[in-house]
Amino acid sequence: MFEDLSQNIQEAFRKLRGHGKLTDDDINKALKDVRMALLAADVNYKIVRDFEKAVKARAIGTEVLSNLTPAQSVIKIVNEELANLMGGKAAKLNISSRPPTIILMVGLQGSGKTTSAAKLALQMKRQGKRPALVAADIYRPAAIKQLQVVGEQADVPVFTEDIKDAVQIAKDSIKFADKHARDVLIIDTAGRLQIDERLMQELKDIKETVKPHEILLVVDSMIGQEAVNVAETFHNALGVNGIVLTKLDGDARGGAALSIKAATGCPIKFVGMGEKLEALEIFHPDRMASRILGMGDVLSLIEKAQSTIDAKTAEKMVKKIKADEFTLQDFLEQLQQVKKLGSLNDLLGMVPGLGGLKKKLTGVDLDLDGKEVKHMEAIILSMTPKERADTSIIDAKRRKRIAMGSGTQVADVNKLLKQFDEMRKMMRKFKTSQMQQQSSKKVKGKKGKIKKGKNTKPKMPTLPNLSGLLGQLGGKFPFKK
Repeated sequence: MFEDLSQNIQEAFRKLRGHGKLTDDDINKALKDVRMALLAADVNYKIVRDFEKAVKARAIGTEVLSNLTPAQSVIKIVNEELANLMGGKAAKLNISSRPPTIILMVGLQGSGKTTSAAKLALQMKRQGKRPALVAADIYRPAAIKQLQVVGEQADVPVFTEDIKDAVQIAKDSIKFADKHARDVLIIDTAGRLQIDERLMQELKDIKETVKPHEILLVVDSMIGQEAVNVAETFHNALGVNGIVLTKLDGDARGGAALSIKAATGCPIKFVGMGEKLEALEIFHPDRMASRILGMGDVLSLIEKAQSTIDAKTAEKMVKKIKADEFTLQDFLEQLQQVKKLGSLNDLLGMVPGLGGLKKKLTGVDLDLDGKEVKHMEAIILSMTPKERADTSIIDAKRRKRIAMGSGTQVADVNKLLKQFDEMRKMMRKFKTSQMQQQSSKKVKGKKGKIKKGKNTKPKMPTLPNLSGLLGQLGGKFPFKK
């Protein structure tokens, strides 16, 4: 995400770090590089010009803090202005005090509107709400069926009617919400390949009839500056409350994210970070600015982990590791948990100082749900429960059967088993090291007696074996060519 933009801006500031004292000329050169990076990212020229003026007004001779180097002070200013450009702080949904809260999803065809509606429904459900989806796209073939499929995946009811009147469907959905105690209605409307008067009039009629508390425009970030033009048109016609920017995980430039708030006044409220229903995130401008500048986004990483990693499962794994009972079945379960975090490429960008590591992993599959991980899962799933519990019984005959069952080679099975064995050895060493550290903390009394501390029991990190998995992701996959 934003790889090109991030790389270009970070390179501009890398030149500043070697200077003990910055001149106005140094700052102007750095800002020129930043300007070129933003223009290359398809950010509107007027927005870039205003951004450069704001940074220059603060950076030249005014805001150099005593506890920061001159270069750090300039980077701090750019970080804050980037965040301001994208909206400053996270924008919240408008939730009605009297249910149901009505959310109208609008946008062009192909922007990801239907999937985004289901993603939002799932997110609100996890927040304790009782959402329902409304199928008001009466034109696109299979649109209703698609909403029903994703609604079933999210375990959220979908309201449909066998009529060709989107306004009436939206109106009747309110009665459905009252009858079934649904406190949020998310209305999926029709899109077009391009904006036309008929589309806008239907949306205006729905708005006038149901009076939504929130109108969310779904825009594909990959279309760059055109996304801003689309947003302006919809906002002028409907009064959009917020933007859902989809496919942001595949956007290397970032022009739409950087331009859309400044151009339209509409805040980006959510971003789509993948195809899975869980892959919808609240947009935090300050965190995104930090990621662009290579400063990481630890808060988002923690929130992502907390929402996807099951605490009870993690605790159970720790106990098994302590007892030296960690098996391939446990590894499979934890691998499936970690997969929910998304692409490792994206996770590396959230960790301060590790964004540059992505360059070194060129050619390595950084998708935790990619082919490499699926092969590992296939091998383990082709084993019997006894084989997963005790890999020592897997002889040559069994390895051949496992390879055939998983569609891989015997050499691949051998490599996975070897890596798993190395991982377990690493865990044992880690456990021994922890115990030795705890023992060294015991203090001897005057008579040679040992005073027991309060915390003499060895402590283990929550997911120690994750380091072994990341080691494999760093280029040791059995299937890497």
